[in-house]
Amino acid sequence: MAILIEQTSEKEMKQDIYSDEENEFDLMDLLRKIIGIRKKIYKAAGIGLVIGFIIAVSIPKKYTVEVTLSPEMGNSKEGGLSGLAASFLGSGVTMADGSDALNASLSPDIVSSTPFLLELSTMEILVSKNEVMTLDTYLDEETSPWWSYVIGFPNMVIGGIKSLFAEEDEPVSSDKTGLGTIELSKKELKKIETLKKMITAYVDKKTSMTSVTATFQNPKVAAVVADSVVKKLQEYIIDYRTFKAKEDCLYLEKLFKERRQEYYATQQKYADYLDSHDNIILQSVRAEQERLQNDVSLAYQVYSQVASQLQIARAKVQEEKPIFAIVEPAVVPLEPSGTSRKIYVLAFVFLSVCIVIFWNLFGKDFLNKFEEVRA
Repeated sequence: MAILIEQTSEKEMKQDIYSDEENEFDLMDLLRKIIGIRKKIYKAAGIGLVIGFIIAVSIPKKYTVEVTLSPEMGNSKEGGLSGLAASFLGSGVTMADGSDALNASLSPDIVSSTPFLLELSTMEILVSKNEVMTLDTYLDEETSPWWSYVIGFPNMVIGGIKSLFAEEDEPVSSDKTGLGTIELSKKELKKIETLKKMITAYVDKKTSMTSVTATFQNPKVAAVVADSVVKKLQEYIIDYRTFKAKEDCLYLEKLFKERRQEYYATQQKYADYLDSHDNIILQSVRAEQERLQNDVSLAYQVYSQVASQLQIARAKVQEEKPIFAIVEPAVVPLEPSGTSRKIYVLAFVFLSVCIVIFWNLFGKDFLNKFEEVRA
């Protein structure tokens, strides 16, 4: 039994040795084949180098600027200005706290919204020392790779032919507030879609930090746009947060003027009655005098309560304004973002070499066998 086990183990060892020798032979044979086609590999590397260089040069450089801010939003403000005003004016005078119309998580939706980008496209930017243009005009100055023009050439031809037979007046972008709609031309819609790709916002759910990025071919333009987006985003959020408080404040100001006028009128009427019935001692005169005095007291109480609510509303407008802390401001980048040109060149060289090696070692044999099967 032991002899059989030893013989079996010897056979397995011999098989392992043979398999190792076959693997070494296969690797050496593969290496000899690769060395045999080294001239083709050199040519493929040269072609890949040229193609990679052309592709790398054709892709325009882009610069990305990121601004990080930390908004203070959605916090209860029981000890704020409105609470302080209420404590001075009396605990019975309060104003209801409504839910926030906007929070930090909606920043990406605001930045990518059409009204926001339409307003942003009208901003003026300093492209160079002596050249100022709107963002909408600058978008026409940015270049694209040559193959994008080749791919889009058929559409340009079709569009040109259509324009010869049908004249269409491009609608001017206008906000129809009555209908709540925005009408855009094809050119404007295309620019809005382009801006959505160039300008993005991201909110970290854990830290609530908002990051705004702007990517353009001009580094100064990228920095200016990123800074403008942050400022306009702050304005949007402040307007949303303070809208209800401002509406309440305007209503109370109107009510305050009405109650004040009513109180002054009632007080004047009471004073005139006292002057005209100064020396008359009659029960009916005393009753009328008491009634007018009660009207003055009631008008003053209403007037005083509205005045208190108005002071609280004015404090609430300031209280509702969120605070923004700019953690990382807009800095003009010195280096372009995205994939380096060297990576493009190396990638095409590597891809060309791999294609040549695969074709010569496996592709030709596979094609010959396929033709033999068909024959």
